[in-house]
Amino acid sequence: MRLFRIARRVSIFTGHESGVSLIETLVALAIVSTIAVTFLGGLSTSSKAAFTVDERSTGESLARSQMEWVKKVDYVYGTTEYPPAQMPSGGYYSRYSAIITAASIRVPDDGIQKVTVTIKHSDKGVIKLESYKVDR
Repeated sequence: MRLFRIARRVSIFTGHESGVSLIETLVALAIVSTIAVTFLGGLSTSSKAAFTVDERSTGESLARSQMEWVKKVDYVYGTTEYPPAQMPSGGYYSRYSAIITAASIRVPDDGIQKVTVTIKHSDKGVIKLESYKVDR
């Protein structure tokens, strides 16, 4: 009996309307929009991070292969640069370029050079790798 009285009092406050009010709809829309914006922001950030990691790992691989190539070619006394090796062909690697510079450790050149390989992707520096080349 007591439960019936409480239910009757509650029905007074809620009224006998069926349906959804405009305020309830706007609040639900705001909540869904906030969740969607948060999700899409996270998706965008993870996509950018994946692209950066892929670009950096490709650049590192190319830099290592260029450095190995420089170490195999003959030592050139007094040079400031070496020509890069043939880059892999194809659509993916077409925007990558390599610049190989050399600097003598001592003047006059005594057979030791510091070699720097810089890999660029669309004219933006990705990675720089340094090592030494010795005339043996």
